[in-house]
Amino acid sequence: MGKNSLPTSLGTENIGALLRQYAIPAIIAMTASSLYNIADSIFIGHGVGAMAISGLAITFPLMNLASAFGALVGVGGATLLSIRLGQKDYDTANNILGNVVALNTIIGILFTTLTLPFLDSILRFFGASDELLPHAREYMAVILLGNVVTHLYMGLNMLLRSSGNPGKSMFATICAVTINIPLNALFIFGFGWGIKGSAIATVLSQVIVLCWQIKFFSNKNFFIHFTKGIYKLQKNIVKGIFSIGSASFFMNAAACLIVILLNKGLQRYGGDLAVGAYGIVNRIAFLFVMIVMGFTQGLQPIAGYNFGAKQYDRVSKVLKLTIFWGTLVMCVGFVVVELFPRTVTLIFTTDKDLIDLAANGLRITFLFFPVVGFQMVVSTFFQSIGEAGKAIFMSLSRQIIFLLPLLLILPRSYGLNGIWCSLPISDFIASITAAVLLYLQYQKFKTDTKTHDHG
Repeated sequence: MGKNSLPTSLGTENIGALLRQYAIPAIIAMTASSLYNIADSIFIGHGVGAMAISGLAITFPLMNLASAFGALVGVGGATLLSIRLGQKDYDTANNILGNVVALNTIIGILFTTLTLPFLDSILRFFGASDELLPHAREYMAVILLGNVVTHLYMGLNMLLRSSGNPGKSMFATICAVTINIPLNALFIFGFGWGIKGSAIATVLSQVIVLCWQIKFFSNKNFFIHFTKGIYKLQKNIVKGIFSIGSASFFMNAAACLIVILLNKGLQRYGGDLAVGAYGIVNRIAFLFVMIVMGFTQGLQPIAGYNFGAKQYDRVSKVLKLTIFWGTLVMCVGFVVVELFPRTVTLIFTTDKDLIDLAANGLRITFLFFPVVGFQMVVSTFFQSIGEAGKAIFMSLSRQIIFLLPLLLILPRSYGLNGIWCSLPISDFIASITAAVLLYLQYQKFKTDTKTHDHG
């Protein structure tokens, strides 16, 4: 792709066609990435047992925290890259690539160094019982050793999409999944490595894809590529990456805190198996959330570029279209889960008690699922146009201001069902908050357009 083709198409091509071009590869990639996690759980559930699924669920907070740092750099770098390309500033774009690699390497290594020696204590704090600790430790130790690889793989993939290569970004994710699934089967059922085998399969598949990404960005003909001098951290770039990526960081960090509370509450009111039930509910919800995230990733470069070019009508068009599709996806999730909760759960386990717990959890958790898509799209939209503060407020209000008090209050009266009910109620309140913020932003667009027209 030449230097001029990316910016021109984002600012002039039909919005529906652009969203399809950018979102479909991202949706396929995100769905594949979600199936990656689902496959892990299926192999672990059938190959190791119901308690191993619970052990895996105990690791979610630490995985969320690792993802928080990965997203801080990846999302921040990708959004900054879109904006700079919109301004045709290719030198800075190249430096963003180098800084993303440097930051991911530093943070990835630091995270492993600070968590691995204290892994048992961390997992105990997350709610691991004596029975769940060995499963959780075996899995997480391997994942932490490969953490720097995961960060680099995620970061480069986001930059691929932002630099006008959504297809290549999709290819990278699908490769990781298609390598991971047979390796999972081989290591768990063939070699008998248990839950550790699943973790090794995950890291190994990312190593292979990372090698391909490095080869791609080494191509001197591509308008951003690895070259000498771009890895030195530049204050303005790092600041830009952190300020934009902080919304994603806080979202994931808040999710980490919430999952710790959830796991402890589930353990208290429903025992080890209830933690496993949440693990299953989380994987199913994640599948639909990831599809919507595919749409929001398609939205991000289009909204970012057109906002930079002050083409607010195009920004508005792509936002409305993404909200429509996001809501449709969540409605499908709602219908499937409310009608067939047991069938969905059977994919992961044949343990009758676990099926009962997970089916009940699914039904309650998905109650207000149709409005979740809207809230997710609006949050990403604010990030895309550089309004990181609003995106942070939205994610933190959902998890900390609405969900946290509900998790502390409802279980006292309603036990395990109180924990399940906390999730849809907070989703509903968060969607109303999103609607109010979006209305205010539209008023600002109207004012800016008038000023721009008269200027």
